[in-house]
Amino acid sequence: MSSTSSLHQRPLHKPYNLLFQKSSTDDPSKPYYFSLLLNRTTFLLLLTLLIILGVFSPWIGDRSTFFSPSRVSLEAKWRGYTLSEAVAYVAKNGSTVIVCAVSQPYLPFLNNWLISIARKKHHEKVLVIAEDYATLYTVNGRWPGHAVLIPPAPDAQVAHKFGSQGFFNFTSRRPRHLLQILEFGYNVMYNDVDMVWLADPFPYLKGNHDVYFMDDMSAVKPLDHPNVLPPPGKKGRTYICSCMIYMHPTAGAKLVMKKWIEELQIQPWSKAKKANDQPAFNWALNKTAGQVDLYLLPQAAFPTGGLYFKNQTWVDETKGKHVIIHNNYILGFEKKIKRFKDYNLWLVDDHASESPLGKLG
Repeated sequence: MSSTSSLHQRPLHKPYNLLFQKSSTDDPSKPYYFSLLLNRTTFLLLLTLLIILGVFSPWIGDRSTFFSPSRVSLEAKWRGYTLSEAVAYVAKNGSTVIVCAVSQPYLPFLNNWLISIARKKHHEKVLVIAEDYATLYTVNGRWPGHAVLIPPAPDAQVAHKFGSQGFFNFTSRRPRHLLQILEFGYNVMYNDVDMVWLADPFPYLKGNHDVYFMDDMSAVKPLDHPNVLPPPGKKGRTYICSCMIYMHPTAGAKLVMKKWIEELQIQPWSKAKKANDQPAFNWALNKTAGQVDLYLLPQAAFPTGGLYFKNQTWVDETKGKHVIIHNNYILGFEKKIKRFKDYNLWLVDDHASESPLGKLG
Protein backbone atom coordinates (compact mmCIF):
# COMPACT_ATOMS: atom_id res chain seq x y z
CA MET A 1 0.00 0.00 0.00
CA SER A 2 1.31 3.42 -0.88
CA SER A 3 2.17 6.03 1.72
CA THR A 4 -0.54 8.34 0.31
CA SER A 5 -3.30 5.83 0.86
CA SER A 6 -1.96 5.04 4.35
CA LEU A 7 -2.39 8.68 5.34
CA HIS A 8 -6.14 8.54 4.57
CA GLN A 9 -6.88 5.32 6.42
CA ARG A 10 -8.83 5.51 9.72
CA PRO A 11 -8.15 2.05 11.18
CA LEU A 12 -9.87 2.80 14.51
CA HIS A 13 -13.28 3.41 12.91
CA LYS A 14 -14.65 0.48 10.96
CA PRO A 15 -17.62 1.09 8.70
CA TYR A 16 -20.86 0.88 10.74
CA ASN A 17 -22.14 -2.23 8.99
CA LEU A 18 -18.86 -4.03 9.71
CA LEU A 19 -18.42 -2.84 13.24
CA PHE A 20 -19.95 -5.85 14.91
CA GLN A 21 -19.39 -8.48 12.25
CA LYS A 22 -17.51 -11.59 13.28
CA SER A 23 -13.97 -11.74 11.95
CA SER A 24 -11.55 -14.62 11.71
CA THR A 25 -9.75 -13.35 14.79
CA ASP A 26 -12.86 -13.01 16.95
CA ASP A 27 -13.33 -15.21 19.95
CA PRO A 28 -15.41 -18.14 18.70
CA SER A 29 -17.37 -18.13 21.98
CA LYS A 30 -19.05 -14.67 21.19
CA PRO A 31 -22.63 -14.99 19.90
CA TYR A 32 -22.59 -14.70 16.17
CA TYR A 33 -26.12 -13.26 16.12
CA PHE A 34 -25.11 -10.02 17.91
CA SER A 35 -25.13 -7.99 14.71
CA LEU A 36 -28.58 -9.32 13.84
CA LEU A 37 -29.89 -8.30 17.28
CA LEU A 38 -28.48 -4.79 16.92
CA ASN A 39 -30.03 -4.38 13.46
CA ARG A 40 -33.41 -5.40 14.84
CA THR A 41 -33.13 -2.99 17.78
CA THR A 42 -32.09 -0.17 15.48
CA PHE A 43 -35.04 -0.86 13.21
CA LEU A 44 -37.47 -0.75 16.14
CA LEU A 45 -36.00 2.52 17.42
CA LEU A 46 -36.31 4.12 13.98
CA LEU A 47 -39.86 2.87 13.61
CA THR A 48 -40.80 4.30 17.03
CA LEU A 49 -39.27 7.66 16.10
CA LEU A 50 -41.26 7.78 12.86
CA ILE A 51 -44.51 7.01 14.72
CA ILE A 52 -43.82 9.76 17.27
CA LEU A 53 -43.13 12.29 14.52
CA GLY A 54 -46.27 11.24 12.70
CA VAL A 55 -48.45 11.68 15.79
CA PHE A 56 -47.05 14.99 16.96
CA SER A 57 -46.28 16.73 13.68
CA PRO A 58 -49.80 18.26 13.45
CA TRP A 59 -49.34 19.79 16.90
CA ILE A 60 -45.97 21.12 15.93
CA GLY A 61 -47.58 22.64 12.86
CA ASP A 62 -50.34 24.26 14.94
CA ARG A 63 -47.80 25.74 17.29
CA SER A 64 -45.79 27.28 14.48
CA THR A 65 -49.02 28.68 13.02
CA PHE A 66 -50.04 30.06 16.40
CA PHE A 67 -46.85 32.05 16.69
CA SER A 68 -46.54 32.83 12.99
CA PRO A 69 -46.05 36.44 11.87
CA SER A 70 -49.33 36.28 9.91
CA ARG A 71 -51.33 35.49 13.05
CA VAL A 72 -49.59 38.18 15.07
CA SER A 73 -50.15 40.75 12.32
CA LEU A 74 -53.85 39.81 12.10
CA GLU A 75 -54.31 40.26 15.84
CA ALA A 76 -52.58 43.63 15.63
CA LYS A 77 -54.90 44.57 12.78
CA TRP A 78 -58.03 43.76 14.79
CA ARG A 79 -56.67 45.55 17.85
CA GLY A 80 -56.35 48.67 15.71
CA TYR A 81 -59.74 48.21 14.02
CA THR A 82 -61.93 51.21 14.90
CA LEU A 83 -65.66 51.54 15.41
CA SER A 84 -65.99 53.90 12.43
CA GLU A 85 -64.20 51.36 10.18
CA ALA A 86 -66.32 48.50 11.48
CA VAL A 87 -69.63 50.34 11.06
CA ALA A 88 -68.72 51.43 7.53
CA TYR A 89 -67.86 47.83 6.67
CA VAL A 90 -71.03 46.13 7.95
CA ALA A 91 -73.32 48.88 6.63
CA LYS A 92 -71.69 48.97 3.19
CA ASN A 93 -74.91 47.89 1.48
CA GLY A 94 -77.30 50.08 3.46
CA SER A 95 -77.74 52.53 6.31
CA THR A 96 -78.57 50.19 9.22
CA VAL A 97 -76.33 48.40 11.71
CA ILE A 98 -77.50 45.64 14.06
CA VAL A 99 -75.38 45.76 17.21
CA CYS A 100 -74.80 43.45 20.13
CA ALA A 101 -72.21 43.56 22.91
CA VAL A 102 -70.63 40.22 23.85
CA SER A 103 -68.03 38.84 26.22
CA GLN A 104 -66.55 35.36 25.78
CA PRO A 105 -68.95 33.47 28.09
CA TYR A 106 -71.86 34.58 25.88
CA LEU A 107 -70.43 33.24 22.59
CA PRO A 108 -72.90 30.30 22.45
CA PHE A 109 -75.79 32.77 22.82
CA LEU A 110 -74.26 34.99 20.14
CA ASN A 111 -74.16 32.04 17.76
CA ASN A 112 -77.75 31.09 18.57
CA TRP A 113 -78.93 34.66 17.93
CA LEU A 114 -76.94 34.87 14.68
CA ILE A 115 -78.54 31.72 13.30
CA SER A 116 -82.00 33.22 13.83
CA ILE A 117 -80.94 36.48 12.11
CA ALA A 118 -79.26 34.65 9.23
CA ARG A 119 -82.56 32.89 8.56
CA LYS A 120 -84.11 36.34 7.98
CA LYS A 121 -81.20 37.41 5.72
CA HIS A 122 -80.07 40.31 7.94
CA HIS A 123 -76.85 38.87 9.38
CA GLU A 124 -74.54 40.93 7.15
CA LYS A 125 -75.71 44.03 9.04
CA VAL A 126 -74.48 42.63 12.37
CA LEU A 127 -71.62 44.24 14.28
CA VAL A 128 -70.41 42.45 17.41
CA ILE A 129 -68.95 44.82 19.96
CA ALA A 130 -66.46 42.50 21.64
CA GLU A 131 -65.91 43.15 25.32
CA ASP A 132 -62.70 41.10 25.47
CA TYR A 133 -59.92 40.25 23.04
CA ALA A 134 -60.77 36.54 22.97
CA THR A 135 -64.19 37.41 21.52
CA LEU A 136 -62.66 39.89 19.07
CA TYR A 137 -60.23 37.30 17.68
CA THR A 138 -62.80 34.48 17.64
CA VAL A 139 -65.42 36.41 15.69
CA ASN A 140 -63.05 38.12 13.26
CA GLY A 141 -61.10 34.91 12.77
CA ARG A 142 -64.26 33.24 11.47
CA TRP A 143 -66.16 36.25 10.14
CA PRO A 144 -63.63 39.01 9.34
CA GLY A 145 -64.65 42.58 10.01
CA HIS A 146 -67.81 41.86 12.02
CA ALA A 147 -66.33 42.46 15.48
CA VAL A 148 -64.68 45.46 17.06
CA LEU A 149 -63.30 46.12 20.54
CA ILE A 150 -63.57 49.63 21.94
CA PRO A 151 -60.89 50.02 24.65
CA PRO A 152 -60.61 49.64 27.52
CA ALA A 153 -61.87 46.06 27.68
CA PRO A 154 -63.84 45.27 30.87
CA ASP A 155 -62.78 42.43 33.15
CA ALA A 156 -64.04 39.38 31.27
CA GLN A 157 -64.13 37.27 34.45
CA VAL A 158 -66.86 39.34 36.11
CA ALA A 159 -68.67 41.00 33.21
CA HIS A 160 -71.20 38.18 32.77
CA LYS A 161 -72.65 37.97 36.31
CA PHE A 162 -75.95 39.85 36.47
CA GLY A 163 -76.06 42.37 39.32
CA SER A 164 -72.27 42.54 39.72
CA GLN A 165 -70.21 45.68 39.30
CA GLY A 166 -68.52 44.01 36.35
CA PHE A 167 -71.89 43.47 34.68
CA PHE A 168 -72.81 47.10 35.34
CA ASN A 169 -69.51 48.31 33.87
CA PHE A 170 -70.08 46.04 30.87
CA THR A 171 -73.63 47.21 30.12
CA SER A 172 -73.08 50.86 30.99
CA ARG A 173 -70.76 51.21 27.98
CA ARG A 174 -73.69 50.48 25.67
CA PRO A 175 -75.19 53.98 25.25
CA ARG A 176 -71.77 55.42 24.38
CA HIS A 177 -71.32 52.88 21.59
CA LEU A 178 -74.84 53.48 20.27
CA LEU A 179 -74.40 57.26 20.40
CA GLN A 180 -71.19 57.01 18.39
CA ILE A 181 -72.93 55.00 15.69
CA LEU A 182 -75.75 57.55 15.54
CA GLU A 183 -73.16 60.31 15.21
CA PHE A 184 -71.74 58.46 12.20
CA GLY A 185 -75.18 58.86 10.59
CA TYR A 186 -76.49 55.27 10.68
CA ASN A 187 -79.74 53.70 11.87
CA VAL A 188 -78.91 51.32 14.69
CA MET A 189 -80.67 48.35 16.24
CA TYR A 190 -79.41 46.96 19.51
CA ASN A 191 -80.21 43.40 20.69
CA ASP A 192 -79.20 41.37 23.71
CA VAL A 193 -77.88 38.02 22.48
CA ASP A 194 -80.22 35.95 24.66
CA MET A 195 -82.87 36.75 22.05
CA VAL A 196 -84.16 34.79 19.05
CA TRP A 197 -85.73 36.18 15.90
CA LEU A 198 -88.81 34.26 14.79
CA ALA A 199 -89.69 36.74 12.05
CA ASP A 200 -88.23 39.83 10.35
CA PRO A 201 -88.62 42.80 12.74
CA PHE A 202 -87.99 45.55 10.19
CA PRO A 203 -91.59 45.76 8.89
CA TYR A 204 -92.56 46.73 12.47
CA LEU A 205 -90.04 49.58 12.57
CA LYS A 206 -92.26 51.75 10.44
CA GLY A 207 -92.40 55.53 10.35
CA ASN A 208 -89.71 58.01 11.28
CA HIS A 209 -89.81 57.87 15.05
CA ASP A 210 -86.64 58.62 16.99
CA VAL A 211 -86.52 55.60 19.31
CA TYR A 212 -88.37 52.24 19.17
CA PHE A 213 -88.45 49.86 22.16
CA MET A 214 -90.36 47.01 23.86
CA ASP A 215 -92.05 46.84 27.25
CA ASP A 216 -90.57 44.60 29.93
CA MET A 217 -93.82 44.14 31.82
CA SER A 218 -95.51 40.75 31.71
CA ALA A 219 -99.05 42.08 32.17
CA VAL A 220 -101.08 41.38 29.03
CA LYS A 221 -101.91 44.40 26.85
CA PRO A 222 -104.71 44.61 24.28
CA LEU A 223 -103.56 43.65 20.78
CA ASP A 224 -104.28 47.21 19.64
CA HIS A 225 -102.53 48.92 22.57
CA PRO A 226 -101.22 52.43 21.87
CA ASN A 227 -97.61 52.72 20.72
CA VAL A 228 -96.68 55.33 23.29
CA LEU A 229 -94.49 55.31 26.37
CA PRO A 230 -96.48 53.54 29.12
CA PRO A 231 -97.23 55.32 32.39
CA PRO A 232 -94.63 55.06 35.19
CA GLY A 233 -94.76 52.13 37.59
CA LYS A 234 -94.40 51.97 41.37
CA LYS A 235 -90.81 53.26 41.29
CA GLY A 236 -91.84 56.39 39.44
CA ARG A 237 -90.47 55.22 36.10
CA THR A 238 -91.46 52.95 33.26
CA TYR A 239 -90.25 49.35 32.76
CA ILE A 240 -89.01 49.47 29.19
CA CYS A 241 -86.46 46.80 28.25
CA SER A 242 -83.03 48.02 27.15
CA CYS A 243 -82.61 44.65 25.40
CA MET A 244 -84.12 45.76 22.08
CA ILE A 245 -83.75 49.33 20.82
CA TYR A 246 -83.98 50.75 17.32
CA MET A 247 -83.05 54.35 16.49
CA HIS A 248 -82.74 56.71 13.58
CA PRO A 249 -79.75 59.11 13.65
CA THR A 250 -81.90 62.03 14.77
CA ALA A 251 -81.35 64.73 17.35
CA GLY A 252 -84.04 63.09 19.50
CA ALA A 253 -82.36 59.68 19.53
CA LYS A 254 -79.00 61.25 20.35
CA LEU A 255 -80.60 63.19 23.19
CA VAL A 256 -81.95 59.96 24.72
CA MET A 257 -78.49 58.33 24.54
CA LYS A 258 -76.84 61.36 26.14
CA LYS A 259 -79.44 61.38 28.89
CA TRP A 260 -78.92 57.64 29.42
CA ILE A 261 -75.18 58.21 29.88
CA GLU A 262 -75.92 61.04 32.30
CA GLU A 263 -78.34 58.91 34.34
CA LEU A 264 -75.76 56.13 34.62
CA GLN A 265 -73.32 58.65 36.08
CA ILE A 266 -75.94 59.85 38.56
CA GLN A 267 -76.82 56.31 39.66
CA PRO A 268 -73.55 54.35 39.76
CA TRP A 269 -73.31 50.76 40.91
CA SER A 270 -73.06 50.09 44.65
CA LYS A 271 -73.22 46.96 46.80
CA ALA A 272 -76.57 48.15 48.17
CA LYS A 273 -78.21 48.92 44.82
CA LYS A 274 -76.45 46.51 42.45
CA ALA A 275 -77.86 48.48 39.57
CA ASN A 276 -77.85 47.64 35.88
CA ASP A 277 -78.25 50.01 32.95
CA GLN A 278 -82.00 49.49 32.40
CA PRO A 279 -83.36 51.82 35.13
CA ALA A 280 -81.13 54.61 33.78
CA PHE A 281 -82.48 53.97 30.27
CA ASN A 282 -86.04 54.30 31.59
CA TRP A 283 -85.26 57.54 33.41
CA ALA A 284 -83.73 58.85 30.18
CA LEU A 285 -86.93 58.01 28.27
CA ASN A 286 -89.18 59.50 30.95
CA LYS A 287 -87.18 62.74 31.20
CA THR A 288 -87.00 63.30 27.42
CA ALA A 289 -90.50 62.09 26.51
CA GLY A 290 -91.78 65.56 25.70
CA GLN A 291 -88.87 66.30 23.37
CA VAL A 292 -88.45 62.98 21.57
CA ASP A 293 -90.67 60.90 19.28
CA LEU A 294 -90.89 57.55 21.10
CA TYR A 295 -92.52 54.37 19.78
CA LEU A 296 -93.59 51.34 21.84
CA LEU A 297 -93.47 48.17 19.74
CA PRO A 298 -96.49 45.82 19.82
CA GLN A 299 -96.39 43.41 22.74
CA ALA A 300 -97.64 40.45 20.69
CA ALA A 301 -94.62 40.76 18.37
CA PHE A 302 -92.00 41.69 20.98
CA PRO A 303 -92.98 40.01 24.27
CA THR A 304 -90.86 39.95 27.36
CA GLY A 305 -89.68 36.56 28.61
CA GLY A 306 -91.90 36.93 31.65
CA LEU A 307 -94.90 36.75 29.31
CA TYR A 308 -93.78 34.42 26.51
CA PHE A 309 -92.31 31.71 28.74
CA LYS A 310 -94.84 31.97 31.58
CA ASN A 311 -98.24 32.47 29.98
CA GLN A 312 -99.01 29.62 27.58
CA THR A 313 -102.60 30.78 27.12
CA TRP A 314 -101.39 34.14 25.79
CA VAL A 315 -98.80 32.41 23.57
CA ASP A 316 -101.53 30.25 22.03
CA GLU A 317 -103.84 33.24 21.51
CA THR A 318 -101.11 35.26 19.78
CA LYS A 319 -99.62 32.40 17.76
CA GLY A 320 -98.08 33.58 14.49
CA LYS A 321 -97.59 37.14 15.75
CA HIS A 322 -94.29 36.67 17.65
CA VAL A 323 -91.21 38.33 16.10
CA ILE A 324 -88.37 38.54 18.68
CA ILE A 325 -88.32 36.50 21.89
CA HIS A 326 -86.21 37.57 24.86
CA ASN A 327 -85.03 34.90 27.28
CA ASN A 328 -85.16 37.11 30.38
CA TYR A 329 -86.92 36.79 33.73
CA ILE A 330 -84.44 34.00 34.47
CA LEU A 331 -80.81 34.01 35.62
CA GLY A 332 -77.91 31.72 34.74
CA PHE A 333 -76.45 30.36 31.50
CA GLU A 334 -77.57 26.78 32.09
CA LYS A 335 -81.13 27.79 32.97
CA LYS A 336 -81.42 30.04 29.91
CA ILE A 337 -80.11 27.29 27.63
CA LYS A 338 -82.47 24.71 29.14
CA ARG A 339 -85.44 27.04 28.66
CA PHE A 340 -84.46 27.70 25.03
CA LYS A 341 -84.18 23.94 24.49
CA ASP A 342 -87.57 23.32 26.11
CA TYR A 343 -89.14 25.72 23.59
CA ASN A 344 -87.09 24.52 20.60
CA LEU A 345 -85.27 27.84 20.42
CA TRP A 346 -81.74 26.55 21.09
CA LEU A 347 -80.47 26.30 17.53
CA VAL A 348 -76.70 25.88 17.86
CA ASP A 349 -76.66 22.14 18.54
CA ASP A 350 -78.25 21.16 15.23
CA HIS A 351 -77.97 24.25 13.03
CA ALA A 352 -74.52 25.73 13.69
CA SER A 353 -73.74 25.55 9.97
CA GLU A 354 -76.33 28.30 9.41
CA SER A 355 -74.32 30.75 11.51
CA PRO A 356 -71.59 32.87 9.88
CA LEU A 357 -69.39 31.72 12.77
CA GLY A 358 -70.00 28.02 12.19
CA LYS A 359 -69.70 25.60 15.10
CA LEU A 360 -67.86 27.04 18.11
CA GLY A 361 -65.92 24.97 20.62
